[in-house]
Amino acid sequence: MAIERHALLLLLICRLLATVGLTVAPAEPLLQLFDSDVVRLDPPALAASSSDFGALFTAAPTAVARPRSAEDVAGLIRSAHAAGSFPVSARGCGHSTHGQALAPAGLVVEMARGRLPGHRPTPVYAGGQHYVDVWGGDSWTDVLSWTLSHGGLAPKSWTDYLHLSVGGTLSNAGVSGQAFHHGPQISNVLQLDVVTGEGEVVTCSNEENSELFNAVLGGLGQFGIITRARIALERAPQRARWIRVLYSDFAAFTRDQERLIALDGERFDYVEGLVIVDEGLINNWRSSFFSPKNPVKIGSVAGEQRVLYCLEMAKYYHEEDGGEVDGAVERLLRRLRYIPSTEFTTDLTYVEFLGRVHRAEERLRSKGLWDVPHPWLNLFVPASQIADFDSGVFRGILGNNTGGPVLIYPMNKNKWDERSSAVMPEEDVFYLVAFLRSALPNSDDPTQSLEHLKQQNREILEFCHRAHIKIKQYLPHYKTQGEWVDHFGPKWNRFVARKVEFDPKHILGSGHGIFHPSSSPSSLFHT
Repeated sequence: MAIERHALLLLLICRLLATVGLTVAPAEPLLQLFDSDVVRLDPPALAASSSDFGALFTAAPTAVARPRSAEDVAGLIRSAHAAGSFPVSARGCGHSTHGQALAPAGLVVEMARGRLPGHRPTPVYAGGQHYVDVWGGDSWTDVLSWTLSHGGLAPKSWTDYLHLSVGGTLSNAGVSGQAFHHGPQISNVLQLDVVTGEGEVVTCSNEENSELFNAVLGGLGQFGIITRARIALERAPQRARWIRVLYSDFAAFTRDQERLIALDGERFDYVEGLVIVDEGLINNWRSSFFSPKNPVKIGSVAGEQRVLYCLEMAKYYHEEDGGEVDGAVERLLRRLRYIPSTEFTTDLTYVEFLGRVHRAEERLRSKGLWDVPHPWLNLFVPASQIADFDSGVFRGILGNNTGGPVLIYPMNKNKWDERSSAVMPEEDVFYLVAFLRSALPNSDDPTQSLEHLKQQNREILEFCHRAHIKIKQYLPHYKTQGEWVDHFGPKWNRFVARKVEFDPKHILGSGHGIFHPSSSPSSLFHT
């Protein structure tokens, strides 16, 4: 077995050297890397890290690592750094959609499967505020479970789906219906431990090593791997009053959304929206709202436009305040101009509310509809141009079948920190528009095919270009460096300078193809 293992190592090293064009000199650091007990070389491990949730691209790594500590991560990156331009990508829960966490012929660091048993989050109290220190590969659902059981606390800002890693969402932004008030998740971090592209473990914050701190937040994994994050907490509410109302008038819909996110004092805690062009979606998506015996008919409320807009709101509360929540909700709804007959309300625990998308996942898994290609497209759209977007996309390109949920909700730019690497439109209010579609390979409906949905995505982007709608992609995916330069705009030069400082050999985050577009998974391997 030892001889077979040695032969396999030599074969893999030769393959690597031929792939990335290295000379024989860097082989020793790679041998040290491959000989580590945290590194996996077996085909099942490599195959599991060769694709992601999007299922659009595949790219096989040379090795997969499951680190047990920040020191393990640092040792792996030092070995890769010494070997030359050996690509390294951190992978959390594998939920990227365009191969961003893949590492063609490189090393995938599986953060969600790392860390020694017995390691737990650590509570921190500083400056009159509660925080929790968590491993970068921890999922948000595990963080929530731990903080609730240790003091009844919870993070302030969430994503809609909690089975994502802390490091993964902080490398993008982390948004949902709470972001209008608390900001994205990257605005709720006090401190990080980061392993840079040279294998150095650095503690950073806005007061200490601030350039690295702000580079990593929203930095798409380009500057370091997050091994620890200190997350701001608040007292967790116990329950959520969840309300959905419908609009046929887009102007009224967006006016009410923007009114809600501008409120001070009494307000909803969560505001999102949904575009509905097919009756199957309105009666099945988050189906706890709608009775199969009394389905909603689009034609009965939308008229000839055949498009509805659903506004979702939630008011959090504690059980002892249950008597007051009815009045608060009534006063807030009184401000809105939705179709009166379309108000639906449900009441559930706070944990159930935060787990709402996971329950939808379980239903889809049971039907074999989860592990399918997901050609998602997420855009930030300036508020001043959202009506043009509606006209051209929602009531134009989409037709009468979306292929999955289309979310739309506004955020306040003043809740974002401009020093971070995250990119958003140059307006005080902008919308997230998320096309969360699933392709069904065996469907007889051509509008459910992967190629049809990908073509629609291209048409949406082309329309925005022609109409001069100044969108920014969220969870961005581009094929050329010129497109990346346009994406970052005024932040590009600083982004490049940070890359040179913290990852001078450009080994991190190669799956995005920002600095080596020709070697990104999306330009090499299409599913």
